Amino acid sequence: MKITDLLKVESIDLQAEVVDKRGAVNRLVDLMEKSGCLKDKEAYKAAVLKREGEGSTGIGEGIAIPHAKTDAVVKPALASMIVRTGVDYESLDDEPAHLFFMIAAPADGADVHLEVLSRLSRMLMDDDFREALMSAPDRETYLKIIDNAEQALAVEDSGEAGQAAVSADVTERPFVVAVTACPTGIAHTYMAAEALENKGSDMGIDIKVETNGSGGVKNALTADDIKRAVGVIVAADKDVPVERFKGKHVAFVKVAEGIKNPAGLIEGALQQTAPVFNGSGSKSEESTSGEGTESTGRRVYKHLMNGVSHMLPFVIGGGILIALAFLFDMNNAGTATFGSGTPVAAFLKDIGGLAFSMMMPILAGYIAVSIGERPALMPGIIGGFLATNGGSGFFGALFAGFIAGYVVIFLKKVFAKLPQALEGTKPVLLYPVFGLILIGLIMVFVVNPPTAVFNQWLSFTLAGMTATSKIFLGLILGGMMSIDFGGPINKAAYVFGTASLVDASGTAVSSGIMASVMIGGMVPPIAIALAMLVFKGKFTEKERQSTLTNFIMGLSFITEGAIPFAASDPVHVIPSCAVGSAVAGALSMFFNCTVPAPHGGIFVFGVVTNWPMYLAALFAGAVVAALLLGLTRKNA
Repeated sequence: MKITDLLKVESIDLQAEVVDKRGAVNRLVDLMEKSGCLKDKEAYKAAVLKREGEGSTGIGEGIAIPHAKTDAVVKPALASMIVRTGVDYESLDDEPAHLFFMIAAPADGADVHLEVLSRLSRMLMDDDFREALMSAPDRETYLKIIDNAEQALAVEDSGEAGQAAVSADVTERPFVVAVTACPTGIAHTYMAAEALENKGSDMGIDIKVETNGSGGVKNALTADDIKRAVGVIVAADKDVPVERFKGKHVAFVKVAEGIKNPAGLIEGALQQTAPVFNGSGSKSEESTSGEGTESTGRRVYKHLMNGVSHMLPFVIGGGILIALAFLFDMNNAGTATFGSGTPVAAFLKDIGGLAFSMMMPILAGYIAVSIGERPALMPGIIGGFLATNGGSGFFGALFAGFIAGYVVIFLKKVFAKLPQALEGTKPVLLYPVFGLILIGLIMVFVVNPPTAVFNQWLSFTLAGMTATSKIFLGLILGGMMSIDFGGPINKAAYVFGTASLVDASGTAVSSGIMASVMIGGMVPPIAIALAMLVFKGKFTEKERQSTLTNFIMGLSFITEGAIPFAASDPVHVIPSCAVGSAVAGALSMFFNCTVPAPHGGIFVFGVVTNWPMYLAALFAGAVVAALLLGLTRKNA
């Protein structure tokens, strides 16, 4: 596959006129739609803007590569435009962006396009190539320039084929090694690698860069490479293996730094200004000084989110099946067998319950992996099981994950001085056995007793809440779901809601807390859709085209449908939606609504306790938010 297989003439605009970042994204999405690769244009745009919210894809040198990997894309594709006057895209070098390539990648499609996109990223680092594109008189010539450059790069790469695991040639020049990686592994990974390689060549030093992208590890560093290197650069925003760099001077920075400041990083590696890595880190963690320093809170959040992201499929899949079990057994409602009174219901409840029972162990296991890498997985999972069986539940599993991760780091330090001949026994014998013993002792005798008592107190406190305090709790949780639309505050409320679906014994229950959380997350897209129907003059024609999409996303509990509007008008959209969601969450608690499923939106309303009033609470919250938005927003 070639770049020109992904980039079509109709998806190119050589004379684009946009005035801001939002306009640039809108124009590129319009061009992308012409390729026929999108099944949901607004959902794709929301995914692109969400990615921009995590950090600008304006990489400097006048280039921006906005991208998203999402279910809204049916096949990989590119769109491109040139903005002659430039546009402020919040680029890494604070300079205007002129040359844009937008990437659309399917969430679960084949990764054959990733190699193509890595080539494009490398080509864009060439000054002559960029200048040729900017001078192209028409779209056909533009494509021809890309095709010719890609063919030249393919010839260059063919001479290096099969060298991924081969040590770099030994010369008398200084030698530096690096690893680059970004969360999506589509663009920044390869652009940082190309920037480091080009700058290394300019500086007269040898450098070998391993890329850890979505297509896998390329140009892998060998043990000889690492041994020979005077310094190591890890420019990564995701987990990469770093234990191999023990004893070397290692600079841990964000991948953007590899693009923006390759000369400084290489100079630092040559001067060995970075501290010596002692091998106790679990991944691409930041150094203790410098621009890439990461706060303790941020690291804790990343570890927690690694556990939560792996846990959610078990929670959602199991929870939906349990909800369906009740739905298919409505004839037995009110009886002791409700939910398992028919063969179909019993099957669904058993399978869903099994998946749901894995919630705590998976949460703990992958928090531990984020800290202590693969050896921490087993102790973390067992710690999660011990938390469930010992009555400490969700909070115990959180403790288990963090404890297991740091227990393994401790064991690595303890066994670091063993003879080299015993190195192979560490991952298969020493870490599992001693990790299991330690996590067992800590959970059974230290964590479970007080945490179980706390859980019982919390359960009694929630059960004994007055109507007023329950309404206030629902108001807070509902509002939290609409503050950052999928960000840390939203996730905190959602994780609290999913934890309430399991009692201290690990049994799935129907939860009023989860009901307030779900309805709070449903309000924003629905409210925006209502506002676009009632206050048409407050929205552009293109924005109003997403009215139906926002209704569907809101009813499906996909809060992210509100992101494009919040990104373009946060001052009016966020407060309006937060107030509406808070109203809905409070009313859900007032009407004593509960839900046994962690997701599903309107599709699980059939198993919501007092569902007619739950629907009324949703409508009331959406109307309040829509009115606030319509009354405060200026005309389009």
